[in-house]
Amino acid sequence: MKNDQRNKYLGLINIAFQMGIIIAAGVFLGIWLDEKFPNKFSAYTIIFSLLGVFIALYQVFRAVKNLNDDE
Repeated sequence: MKNDQRNKYLGLINIAFQMGIIIAAGVFLGIWLDEKFPNKFSAYTIIFSLLGVFIALYQVFRAVKNLNDDE
């Protein structure tokens, strides 16, 4: 039972790392595109950072749902 509890905590820590990586990838992609195709409002950075946040939230939702289904 104790190992099961540890696995759930490791799963939650993994979710946090995945969120950070997905959001950071979106931001860096947006920055790169803004440098490659300059625009007035840094539109690519805004679009891809928000897209990264939404994808990360979707991943969190799926992972938490899977953790709850395992119970």
